[in-house]
Amino acid sequence: MPILSIQSHVAYGHVGNDAAVFPLQRLGHEVWAVHTVQFAAHTGYGPPKGQVFEASHIRDVMDGIAMRDDFASCEAVLSGYMGSAAIGGAILDAVQRVKAANPAALYVCDPVLGDVGKGFFVRPEMPDFMRDHVLPCADIVTPNLFELEALTGMICATLEDTKRALQMLHDKGPRVIVLTSAVIDETPKDAIDMLASDENGLWRVRTSRLGFSPNGAGDLTASLFTAHYLRTRSVSEALGMASSSVYAVLQETLKKGGGELALIAAQDFFVSPDILFHPEPLS
Repeated sequence: MPILSIQSHVAYGHVGNDAAVFPLQRLGHEVWAVHTVQFAAHTGYGPPKGQVFEASHIRDVMDGIAMRDDFASCEAVLSGYMGSAAIGGAILDAVQRVKAANPAALYVCDPVLGDVGKGFFVRPEMPDFMRDHVLPCADIVTPNLFELEALTGMICATLEDTKRALQMLHDKGPRVIVLTSAVIDETPKDAIDMLASDENGLWRVRTSRLGFSPNGAGDLTASLFTAHYLRTRSVSEALGMASSSVYAVLQETLKKGGGELALIAAQDFFVSPDILFHPEPLS
């Protein structure tokens, strides 16, 4: 069944839809890709060349998809960087249209707001819009540690702090949370944690720190978790597969110099990672 992925698009490199669509396809999913921007490359290379699309553009594309009378077949909507509240509103409209046709469809939101050491890189209205409007509609969210703190107003210095923040986020709506990168007091200096939480418990995967964080890694993580969760409906199994594949892709990227994600070279790892991490239950 198709997945609707509404994210940014770049001609060069792998972020947004260009980090999400191919892995989803490699795992057997049809993907309806709707782009919120079209840039030559991501902003890590400097001021972008290209166009930011208006919210009306997204609605027009969705109207065109609706004409195919196929919304009932869509099993998930995946969104990433929104850019503005207007774009966010158009994405939420798309979610409502899909869920009206298929109430079982999931909305997976990567709440892109910023990162540790970088701060916010979105418009000032976006944290409040994400918290007040997007989270109540989302079934699954995939924040990093900075975004978890921004959305809850809590400082996550310890595991207990983090558990409380995750519960606060659950209370806002999402039933599944994937914390894509957590470095807290008990995380070894040479490691990084990924956590996943739902009503059945909390799980952690701890991997060695590779010393770099390429653009698009969060987009890749959200897409892989989505694919594996749709297949298994198990938070722990999806966490294990997604974290294992992401780690393998990052290793391959590092071998090639640590630039753009090595999605093509590492594509077999989406299906069969060479090292499989087994999530540790924390509750």
